[in-house]
Amino acid sequence: MKWKTSRFLLDLTTPRVMGIVNATPDSFSDGGNHADVNSALRHCEKLLRDGADILDIGAESTRPGAVAVPLDEELARLVPVLREAVRLGVPVSVDSYKPGVMQVALDLGADIINDIWALRWHDAATDSLTATQVVVGHPACGVCLMHMQGEPSTMQLHPMLGDAVAQVKLFLQKAVNELHGAGVETSRIVIDPGIGFGKTPAQNFALLARQVDLLELACPLLVGWSRKSSLAALVGLTAGSVGGGPDERVVSSVTAAVLAVERGASIVRVHDVRETVQALKVLSAIR
Repeated sequence: MKWKTSRFLLDLTTPRVMGIVNATPDSFSDGGNHADVNSALRHCEKLLRDGADILDIGAESTRPGAVAVPLDEELARLVPVLREAVRLGVPVSVDSYKPGVMQVALDLGADIINDIWALRWHDAATDSLTATQVVVGHPACGVCLMHMQGEPSTMQLHPMLGDAVAQVKLFLQKAVNELHGAGVETSRIVIDPGIGFGKTPAQNFALLARQVDLLELACPLLVGWSRKSSLAALVGLTAGSVGGGPDERVVSSVTAAVLAVERGASIVRVHDVRETVQALKVLSAIR
């Protein structure tokens, strides 16, 4: 199985590690650590040394409770980092749902659009194009379609009800079919169940336990468990407690990433690249 992106054809027969670059002051895990251009680029280089196959750059936090930032502010954060990151010789993904940001990113050479809204978001006052039009209009960019219940500012106040696996599967199938109908070939598309995006801990773990159901959609699966609050709740690391911060969730995050790959995920999106790469080598050795 291969993933076609703007500049690269990624072989997914080996699981790939996507390293997270938060060029924001307020991300839930490392907000502010890489908010200026130099520190963000140093972090990109570190992730590559640690073994990342893909860089995923985001310039707006979409953590639970996050407030959206204006288009021009997101671009001001993203563009200087992206201009340099596309020179590093690896696929670069841009984590954004705004069509205007997507278009600028692709024009600058980004390889992948990673959209938490699965191309549904549109503000006619700020974007003349829809996200689907941007992706369809590009000859080769990769796209990741993610499931989210609600929106970041309120999604965990009103998480989804019922069987998350069936609902996520149906949503992603419709999103893929719509892109197919618009002329985007399957080789450009991956899907993401959206762990932590409007779901309860039990629903998140159900998505992991029954992840094989999503493979029936015949698209590569990208999964992001890294440092999510469901892991903290499971192991008793509550927010605000001593030792309860996101950087204390490395072990559980790596475990979840390995289990996701064991259950068929092709790409894992992580903060802790070195540790995840090492763990996946152990999994590879026994396969």
